[in-house]
Parts: sequence; C-alpha cells; structure tokens
Amino acid sequence: MEESNVLISMREDRSFHVRYRMEASCLELALEGERLCKAGDCRAGVSFFEAAVQVGTEDLKTLSAIYSQLGNAYFYLHEYAKALEYHHHDLTLARTIGDLLGEAKASGNLGNTLKVLGNFEEAIVCCQRHLDISRELNDKVGEARALYNLGNVYHSKGKNVASAGTHDPGELPDDVKNALQKAANYYEENLTIVTELDDRAAQGRAFGNLGNTHYLLGNFRSAVLAHEQRLLIAKEFGDRSAERRAYSNLGNAYIFLGEFETASDYYKRTLQLARQLKDRAVEAQACYSLGNTYTLLQDYEKAIDYHLKHLVIAQELNDKIGEGRACWSLGNAYTALGNHDQAMHFAERHLEISREVGDRSGELTARLNLSDLQMVLGLSYSTNNSMMSESHVVDHSLNGTRPKVGRRHSMENMELMKLTPEKKNSRETMADEGFFDLLSRFQSNRMDDQRCYFQEKNRLSAASVATSSTPPKPMRKSFSTSVVSPHTDEFLDLLACSQSRRLDDQRASFSNLPGLRLNQHNSQSVLGHLMASNNRELDDDFFDILIKCQGSRLDDQRCAPPSSAKGPTVPDEDFFSLILRSQAKRMDEQRVHLPSTIKGPNSS
Repeated sequence: MEESNVLISMREDRSFHVRYRMEASCLELALEGERLCKAGDCRAGVSFFEAAVQVGTEDLKTLSAIYSQLGNAYFYLHEYAKALEYHHHDLTLARTIGDLLGEAKASGNLGNTLKVLGNFEEAIVCCQRHLDISRELNDKVGEARALYNLGNVYHSKGKNVASAGTHDPGELPDDVKNALQKAANYYEENLTIVTELDDRAAQGRAFGNLGNTHYLLGNFRSAVLAHEQRLLIAKEFGDRSAERRAYSNLGNAYIFLGEFETASDYYKRTLQLARQLKDRAVEAQACYSLGNTYTLLQDYEKAIDYHLKHLVIAQELNDKIGEGRACWSLGNAYTALGNHDQAMHFAERHLEISREVGDRSGELTARLNLSDLQMVLGLSYSTNNSMMSESHVVDHSLNGTRPKVGRRHSMENMELMKLTPEKKNSRETMADEGFFDLLSRFQSNRMDDQRCYFQEKNRLSAASVATSSTPPKPMRKSFSTSVVSPHTDEFLDLLACSQSRRLDDQRASFSNLPGLRLNQHNSQSVLGHLMASNNRELDDDFFDILIKCQGSRLDDQRCAPPSSAKGPTVPDEDFFSLILRSQAKRMDEQRVHLPSTIKGPNSS
C-alpha cells in the first residue's frame, strides 16, 4: 500500500527540520569555539570545535573552516600531532572541492606545523604550494605570508643544522649557508610586499627574522641594521616584548663586532625591560650576558656582580643548568682576579652540578679548572713564581693597574670570536693522572654516542627486553660488506612491508574525514570534483610532493647526536653558548706529546 502524499510531505519536513537543527548546532558550536580562541582560551575553544565535529555538517566549506581553526588551536596548544591531523583533513577537503584559496591556506598551515616538527623538506613543499596558488590568484596578502613562512622554514632548517655542530656564526658549512641565504632572500621579498601593503606589524616581524638570519650568516652589520628597524617598529606599537628582544639581538651582534661597550648598553636596556615585564628568566639571561660582556672588557668586579645575580635567579627558578653555568663563569672571573679560594669553591660547585645533571662536557671543563687551581694553590707558597707561568701568567699592563691572565682563565683570549688570535700551548706534563683516566673514558664513549640501536620488535616482547640481563648490541652506521647480520633478511622484509604501506597512508578517504555527513547532493559534488581533478595536473603535483616527502624520510630515521641541555636562565641564541664549545677545544691542548727520542724495547 502506497503512502499518502501528506505522510511523505510530513516525513520530509521532519527530516528537513532535523538537518537544519543539526547544521545550526554545528555552526553555533564552531562560532563559540572561535570566540573562545580569540579570547585566548584555546583549550575551551578546542572543546567546542570537537563538539561541532561530533555533531557534523553537510556543508563542506563550514567543515573545512572548522578543520582549519581546530588545527590552529592545537598548534597554539603545542599539540602538533593533532594540529597536523586536522590541517591534513582541511587540505584534503579543499583539494577535493576545488577550493584553491582554502588549499593555499591549508598548505601554509600544514607547512608551519611540519616546520615545528622538524620535517623541513615536506614543509618547504607545502609552503611553496601556498606561494604558487597565491601568485596564481594574485593574492598579495597570501603571497607575503607564504614568503614569510618559506623564510621561517629555511631559517629553522639552517639553524637546526648549525646548532647540531660546533660552528660559530659566519663559519658554517655550505648547505647551512645556502639554507640561511634562501631564508634571507624570502624575508626580503616579503618585506617588499608588506611595505607596499603598508603593513608595519608584518614589517617588524620580517626585520626581526632577517636580522637573526644575517647574524647566523656572520653579516653582523646587516644584522644591526635589521634589528634597529625592528626596534623602531616595536616602539611604534608599544610592543615591549619585541623591543626587549631587539635590544638583546643588537647586543649579540655588537659583541661579534668587538664593540663591547655598545653591547653592554643594549644588554642593560634588555635587563631594564625584563624587570618591567617581571620576567625573571629573561632578567637572568640579561645578567648572564652582562657578566660575560664585562669579562670581555676585563672588568671582573662587575662581571662577578652580574653573575651572582644570575646565580640567585637560577637557584630561585631551580635551573640547574643555569646555576652550573653561573658557577663556571664566577670561577673564571675570580681566577682572573687572583682570588683562587673563591674560584676553587665555584669550580667545585660547577663539578657537582655537572655530575648531578649528567653534563659530561661540563664535568670535564670543571675538572680542568680544578686541576689548574690545585696546581696554582700548590705553588702559591713557592718563591719561584716563574714555575706558575703556564697555568697563571701575569703580565702587568703599562699603567700597572690591570693584570692580564692566561687564556685558560679569561674569555679575553679564547677562540670564541678570534678577536686576539694566538698560538696554542701544549702542556708537556700533568701531575693529575686521574684526569687522563677520565679523559680516556670520555673519549671512548664518543663512538657509542654515534651508534644506533635496532630492536627486533616482532621477535622480542617488551617484557623480555625489560628483563633481559644483556643489553642490545649497537650497530655501526656504516656497514661493512664483509659482515652480514643474521637478521638482515628479516629487517629488509620489515622495511619492504613498511614502505609498501606508505602509499596507502597518502590516500584521501572521505570516510576518514570526521564530521562529514554525505547526502546525495554533496556526495555527487565530491565525486564530480574527484573526476574533474583527474583532468587537471594534480596527479603530477601529488606524485611530485610524494617523491620529495619520501626523500626526506631517510633523514628522519637517522640518529641525532645528543644535544646540550639549556636552562631557562641561559640565552638560547647568543654568542655565549660558544664559550662552552671553546672550552671543549681545550682537550686537544691538554694532550701529552711523547718525545720523539723515546724508542721501544725492540728498537735498534
């Protein structure tokens, strides 16, 4: 029996009202999430966006907007895996419905997230797509953003490689220089557009990043010019945080230019603003920078004053790394003043902290300083002062007011910036054989630091690994053709299986798009866009991206060298981190060179 027209009409009306109510509910939840995020409560905003996705919608544009904002909210919450997931959804949906502007924005957001995760090659592909679409649409604002994002990716890539090595600013490998130079070029292109658009805020951001890039490249005069512009714009907007960063960056650049007095002036302004902003960590960083600057100026009393202030804040914030760095700096300064008792106290404290936090490099440095101090104190009652010349050389200046200390105890002559190059002195003998025992053990551990460990997850359960009394054997990165592991076939099978699944991971599936409710109308629309996309050149673009992304995966599998720990009271990007690396170079200077006249028992 057929239904009457009235019943059919009533059912359709009820269905329409249900769909209308759900659409309204989804949109209302999304709008509330947007309002909360703009108010600064991203956590609550995410809850509303997730609720909107649970309700779902048939409007593809609305769903794309929800994905975009949800991805951005997770990004600000530093939950980058979730941000990546939703930006992927947004990009898939935008490409499917042929929304070029949406694809551009999603590509830019995806690129920023990949950059933070360290996937620089994939990030470059996404940001380049953002740039290409923006230029195709003649979207100047989008083009400027894409250029800025590309600059950020190349800057982060270069900085990441540079920080993993022992290179000073301006003394970088070619690949790092190329990446940083590309970053500078993109920032300059961005500046050209935002200047045309009269966007002063965007100009300020670009000048700041351009200055940092020139600093890493060793173009310190260019860095100063860029940071001066950043400072000017920060003052225009009353942005005291940006003003404080500009002062600090200017101080760093002037240090490398050898203009220490000017650098100290900028660090003092940094300190003043940090105190106004009640930022204790930044206040400690400024004190640390001033302490080292006054050490370079050989004003050791002021250096000690600022290092003591840094020490107090580091202890207050429970920053052991910063506390150790302060003790090390204080030991050097007191040694320069000839106050060996205080120097010994802080050197011992530096050693204790280095052991506590597992800082082997700091422990070696502390042992070197303690060894020198013990030699000095052991000879302090001797009348033959010439015997102390190697560990504590004292040369009075012409006016007789300021002694100069040997390179072991002063940053003045360190290889830090090669301000006063000098020949290296090799120590012929050392009384403390315990130091060489420590040095030998430290050197022998370095090969293990470079090893990578393979675990047979398919053969060993977590419990068996945890209870095993035999640690896994390390495998060298470079394999010999004459040695074949008994598990090579299994490893290659596992690798082939893993690789074979990767293409499927790249596929777009609408069943995987949360919150999407397909009806007859939009399902046909989706299919139409998919068929139309086959007639475009998106396939080539896709495989291009896939190949580039796959090419970067080998790097993702590499074992990174252990990074040095940093404390909140120690500046992240400044020249003072080079001091520790300069200290590490002293190891070579401590080596004993055997006399060539010594012959073995079997020698004729």
